[in-house]
Amino acid sequence: MPAHPPLAKHRAIPDNRPMAQTLPIEDALPDLLAALRATGRAVLQAPPGAGKTTRVPLALLEAGAIKGRLLMLEPRRLAARAAAERMAETLGEPVGQTVGYRIRGEARMSKSTRIEVVTEGILTRMIQSDPGLSGIGTVVFDEFHERSLNADLGLALTWEIRGALRDDLMLLVMSATLDAAPVAAMLDAAPVVTSEGRAWPVETRWRPTPLPPRARLPEATADLVAQALAETEGGVLVFLPGEAEIRRTEALLRPRLPPDATLHPLFGALDFKAQRAAIAPAASGRKVVLATAIAETSLTIQDIRVVVDAGRARRARFDPNSGMSRLVTERVSRAEAEQRRGRAGRVAPGVCYRLWTKGEEGGLPPFPPAEIESADLTGLALELALWGARGPGDLAFLTPPNPGAFAEARALLADLGALDPGGAITDHGRALAALPVHPRLAHMLLRAGPSAAPLAALLEDRDPLPRAAPVDLALRLRALADSKGYADRHPWPADRGAIERIRAEARRLSRLTRAQDAGLEPAEMAALAYPDRVGLRRKGEAARWVLSGGKGAAMAQDDPLAGARLIVATDLDGDTREAKIRQAAMISEAGLRALYGDRIQWREICEWSRRERRVVARRQEVFGALVLDDRLWPEAPAEAVARAALDGVRDLGLEALDFSAAARRFQARAELLRGQGADVPDLSDAALIARAETWLLPHLTGRKTAADLATLDLLEPLRQSLSWDQMQLLDRLAPAHFTTPLGRKVPIDYGGEAPGIEVKLQELFGVTRHPTVGPGRLPLRITLLSPGHKPVQVTMDLPGFWASSYADVRKDMRGRYPRHPWPEDPTEAQPTTRAKPRGT
Repeated sequence: MPAHPPLAKHRAIPDNRPMAQTLPIEDALPDLLAALRATGRAVLQAPPGAGKTTRVPLALLEAGAIKGRLLMLEPRRLAARAAAERMAETLGEPVGQTVGYRIRGEARMSKSTRIEVVTEGILTRMIQSDPGLSGIGTVVFDEFHERSLNADLGLALTWEIRGALRDDLMLLVMSATLDAAPVAAMLDAAPVVTSEGRAWPVETRWRPTPLPPRARLPEATADLVAQALAETEGGVLVFLPGEAEIRRTEALLRPRLPPDATLHPLFGALDFKAQRAAIAPAASGRKVVLATAIAETSLTIQDIRVVVDAGRARRARFDPNSGMSRLVTERVSRAEAEQRRGRAGRVAPGVCYRLWTKGEEGGLPPFPPAEIESADLTGLALELALWGARGPGDLAFLTPPNPGAFAEARALLADLGALDPGGAITDHGRALAALPVHPRLAHMLLRAGPSAAPLAALLEDRDPLPRAAPVDLALRLRALADSKGYADRHPWPADRGAIERIRAEARRLSRLTRAQDAGLEPAEMAALAYPDRVGLRRKGEAARWVLSGGKGAAMAQDDPLAGARLIVATDLDGDTREAKIRQAAMISEAGLRALYGDRIQWREICEWSRRERRVVARRQEVFGALVLDDRLWPEAPAEAVARAALDGVRDLGLEALDFSAAARRFQARAELLRGQGADVPDLSDAALIARAETWLLPHLTGRKTAADLATLDLLEPLRQSLSWDQMQLLDRLAPAHFTTPLGRKVPIDYGGEAPGIEVKLQELFGVTRHPTVGPGRLPLRITLLSPGHKPVQVTMDLPGFWASSYADVRKDMRGRYPRHPWPEDPTEAQPTTRAKPRGT
């Protein structure tokens, strides 16, 4: 690593600020320098406006604490550029000498650069190409409280490098509002240095009543800004969730501005010239800046004394159930609201207007979620695979990614060919990681070639057409390609600024794409990026599709693409039940087959149809969840049909079969033995259903319908479910019949509280031992019948009955049935079922 002498040995850093303007961070610098020299790592807590972004790197350089170059990460391009320019101005140098920067599409660096300000994603690229971070002596994570995905990944990678390769690498995490303790703990108990900061008091003014449910945010914000302009002095900073709200509010405010006020939008996609104008001091009069969260931290906007907070923030959300990512507008957290409020107290006492009531404030979440908790993790999964990590558990993440979302991301990468079956990165995956776009778009560029660059740039940016425009991607591509006024002539005029921005990005991506052009149609290119979002129109249903990933999607029925059989949906609203299609392209079946012929396969399906109550056997040609062709399969194997019929039994229940009285008695006999500890299987209904495959499946051959199943008597299948020994045991201990002294077999009913039989009283003459069943010799419940088959006594003690109640029964029966024998001692009499001959 080349050694760079500390700047302080050559010249002092000029500081022409008056003492009254000394930055609050100065008081914390001695402790910070001491901590870094002692341990090589530290966490710095300093509120917005303390000066940490522009002062700390210069202080480290001046003190000789930097070996090699200092790399400072910023969450946004505007912040990176502004920080580098401010530090270079402090040194009295142009950007690119001692202080430089690198952002997407632009770099100002030289051999003499010692402090390099970069956006967070650039650190990951540097680490993947040079794991030792050669020439870098210090890495500073600025504004870490924003918890971007790139910052979390960058910190995890840098911490592993420090532990495994570079114990001399100095690491500093700087934050405005983040709880420092978890970060310090992750960095092996790193020292925490706190700067109290210095701010002017800010008065907070809330709405007196909640916004009406149907109130529009731009209109309500414009009214509040007009009120603030009338009641206050100085510049006004207005926080809105996104560009659309900014543009609408801007249009509403312009006719209401005082004559000396100027209006400036400020958002990430704005060109740098307009961004500079928004953060520069006003030449005269008042300045009103309509900004996204880009202005919460990192940037100091001159002359701001009033903040108007619309109370909304836009965040990326990912739904692992649908695999779709979307931007959602949410209420700000209390931490975000406090940061926005603090912007009014940078230069003088200020005022903060909030578009919510004081009572509503308690319902705000304390902190915004870390991006790793809610955003698309495909890029993270690709970077970890490129690093060689088996999963996020191999690195120290302040917040581990959601396992379900991470698994979805890896599944997509495997679908794109970026991961092999074992989960390791492929050569194609390495190529995807080298391109500065989402892996979907990188895959499209590598497979389709430079001609896909305009589509990649379009899909990466926001829609240049208004929301009312049809979903067809061809309209957007036509707007990009038409240099003769498409935006003015078309009924859906394109946003000129967005069109120029997308064109510039398309040129950059085209230069970076070295693959040979494949000559594909735009829809085919889109299918490469979205193999899981190829849609097949549902039969008989207008403007509704099944997507190859398994979800549903729909569009307005009057949209020109509503009749398309096959589409590729490139922008969806993320609804988990049925997503609304916002952008799509129509693809031909021939085009789909040309792209994915190796993944379109025939499958044979033999399954039970609940709707038809029968086995359905079909052969289908499928691409993912799409059925491109569907035919009957009359040659389905008998075993497959039987297994489908078994599913029908599980669906309908055992009652759908012929569960005869004999089968129920057999079931009850087995249950009796099992209840008394005998070695027989469980034949309860629940157990039979649970193991139906082992005992019932062989008997379902040839049965295809519910009517077929209803004719299957279960007695024989149940008998065959027992072994020979078990059947012998069952017949001996729990016989199906009781044999009377006359040799007649009487069925034993095992379904009651106790096993029982019904038999004529006279047929048991001479029986002196009560019959029993089961290993426990359970007495039968005997219902004794008259000659007319009427119950006369129920007993479970036949000898006791002979000795006691029989005499009374005899008296009664002799009168009713005089021709039948009623001996005084039934134990000595011969059993009979006959009456005495007439005359005897």
